[in-house]
Amino acid sequence: MPFTALGLKPELVRAVADEGYTIPTPIQEQTIPLALAGRDVVGSAQTGTGKTAAFLLPILQKLSESTGRGTRALILVPTRELCEQVLERAVAYGRHLNLKACAVYGGVGMEPQTKALRGGVDIIVATPGRMLDHMGRGHVDLSKVCFLVLDEADRMLDMGFAPDVNRILSEIPTERQTFLYSATISHDVDRLAHRALRNHAEVETARRAATADGIEHGIIGVDKIKKKDALVSVLKLDMVHQALIFTRTKFGADKLTRHLKKEGIPAEALHGDKAQSVRQRTLDEFRSGSLRTLVATDLAARGIDVEGIGLVVNFDVPTDPEVYVHRVGRTARAGAEGLALTLMSPDEWILVNDIERLVGHGFPREVIPGLEPSVAPPPPYSAKPPPPTGPSIRARRGMRRR
Repeated sequence: MPFTALGLKPELVRAVADEGYTIPTPIQEQTIPLALAGRDVVGSAQTGTGKTAAFLLPILQKLSESTGRGTRALILVPTRELCEQVLERAVAYGRHLNLKACAVYGGVGMEPQTKALRGGVDIIVATPGRMLDHMGRGHVDLSKVCFLVLDEADRMLDMGFAPDVNRILSEIPTERQTFLYSATISHDVDRLAHRALRNHAEVETARRAATADGIEHGIIGVDKIKKKDALVSVLKLDMVHQALIFTRTKFGADKLTRHLKKEGIPAEALHGDKAQSVRQRTLDEFRSGSLRTLVATDLAARGIDVEGIGLVVNFDVPTDPEVYVHRVGRTARAGAEGLALTLMSPDEWILVNDIERLVGHGFPREVIPGLEPSVAPPPPYSAKPPPPTGPSIRARRGMRRR
């Protein structure tokens, strides 16, 4: 089904085509007609499947058909990076419409945002904390909001934004159309949906906590003290063009980045202690391909939407299995293929087993010659029926050293 069959106006179809898209993704195909018909929507889909366009396109269409003025759409997101990303998409998809949008987030001065808000915008994309700051100072009028989006709702709740979101909900009109999108639907997200939405439709294009079909998963067993050497070995393989590496802590990200540079691998760290200007410059370099290796914490990487990331490495195994789904969702986006490798030390075996149980199948175990762990890793979790084994990752990918 082409975008022209979804009921979108020609200006939006043309803007989508300008971005290189002609066929909607499943989440877009299922939710855009519901949104255009006026339904509240809860959308659950794998990361990288087009959730942003699924809510932006119908909102842009309805705003362009309205004679109202003032801020009529509020989109809440968990991070500064995602805020900029959604704004960028709103501008791109609305390029043939006479609408204004702005981004509101912390870590930067308020004055430029205040000026934009007072100048009048149709759409605000905001993080909850900074949105409340502007509301408290009287910089924004939300009395005409008729569209609300809660994007990455699971992550907003994980980051402790529930009180801020609830305060914002209490200050905007109850007569509105609301969209909630999330990669995973937890009990807390369900509670938020029932508070914020009315008689909503639910669209789930993948099982909860599923990872994208194009991701190939693998576990590398290695002792903790050998992890850095194992990572260097992986990054020096011919098949690695651009890699995103996850650590649990900001300190760990900086320490690992220094080690990679020492080994001749250009890398930069991305985390919350970095100035916003530095974070933005690092992301721009990563998006352009001039930076091939990015080491990031989970919160900093939440808004990363970069095409062509072929490899995600879990340097530290996440303690929450659902975090694994979010991490590896940075690769294999929009139908592409990608590789997700996890460096597993003996004390992290149980964490890997929890991840495998969540996604419903085991991951193949690998070792790097010369870096074998002192204790052999346990076999993969085996669901019933067991997944096909097939050749090893190295055999399938034709890995070879430089």
